[in-house]
Amino acid sequence: MELHPVSTVLEELHSSMGELREAFDIDSLKEDAKILLKKASSPDFWTSQEAQKVTQRLSRLQNLLDRWQKMEHELEELTILAELLEETNDQELQAEFYDRALRLRKEIDSMEMELLLDEEYDESNAILTVHAGAGGLDAQDWAEILSRMYLRWAERHGYETEIIDILPDDEAGIKYVTILIKGFCSYGYLKAEKGIHRLVRISPFDSSKRRHTSFASVEVIPELPEDVDVEIRPEEIKMETFRASGAGGQHVNMTDSAVRLTHIPTGIAVTCQNERSQHMNRQTALRFLKAKLYEKYQQEKQKKIEDLHGEKKEIGWGSQIRSYVLHPYTMVKDHRTGYTSYNVDSVLDGDIDDFIITYLRMRKNTIKAKGA
Repeated sequence: MELHPVSTVLEELHSSMGELREAFDIDSLKEDAKILLKKASSPDFWTSQEAQKVTQRLSRLQNLLDRWQKMEHELEELTILAELLEETNDQELQAEFYDRALRLRKEIDSMEMELLLDEEYDESNAILTVHAGAGGLDAQDWAEILSRMYLRWAERHGYETEIIDILPDDEAGIKYVTILIKGFCSYGYLKAEKGIHRLVRISPFDSSKRRHTSFASVEVIPELPEDVDVEIRPEEIKMETFRASGAGGQHVNMTDSAVRLTHIPTGIAVTCQNERSQHMNRQTALRFLKAKLYEKYQQEKQKKIEDLHGEKKEIGWGSQIRSYVLHPYTMVKDHRTGYTSYNVDSVLDGDIDDFIITYLRMRKNTIKAKGA
């Protein structure tokens, strides 16, 4: 592959860094960090209600500014290397320049992504649920394939995963699964996956080898910080216990350790069966119930706003976001952005970043346009 001239690569890096400095307003962030540091150094800071929020914000700012400082230093080093290469044809020096320039380019791209993840709770862990739609065994098999895709995606990003609840079918696939994906901005990325996912293929369960269309819904909500105020009264919760059926070791089937909590006013129910004790499962289920209720209240608030502005948008099973076609041709297409991949195997193995990033960019531009 032909490499661009050193001067061109350096000019492009300088331009990208300049755009990044302006987009993040680095000077303003430095001032913000100074103000937060001053707050954190006051004698009564750790007893104040805002301590947690301030320390979290300060930690992120310091991390971002440290990264920026290292990137600026690396750009200075690359500028010096480029000047040396004007005087020599040293192949090793040239290889070092292109290698370091590529690493800096990746770091710039990574930092640019953070501009897309600045909505409330984007930094949070993600609670992802896949439900099989209508279609029997094909839909259940499709739900299992999708859940594996997200587990592989999480693995690629170094995120931790926990299967909180799962209902497998005796014949094939799963009826639903809930996965906690733990890692910085996992919710911010995976919110792009909310909606209906459609599969078209020759059914492995049809003896006549006919083409079938299957659907599965994906729900993604953030795991909320403890200080988020969502009121749940004890008398509004119905608790049921049963023996766990999913993975987690032989101990899970010994006692009624699995817990299902139902919020009676809304009918929202959550189940947890991955912990060793009933008490631990209840605590986890309560956290997830809180997150689901918060999401419901936010959706209701958004719907009122949309109704006032005359906007109509179908929610749930009507909002098909992506099609995965395995027959008569192979293609994955996102219906919101138009982004298409023809490498279906790679996508189903967790390579979905391009779909996510394209959607987040479109979402960011839409929000900007509405705010203009």
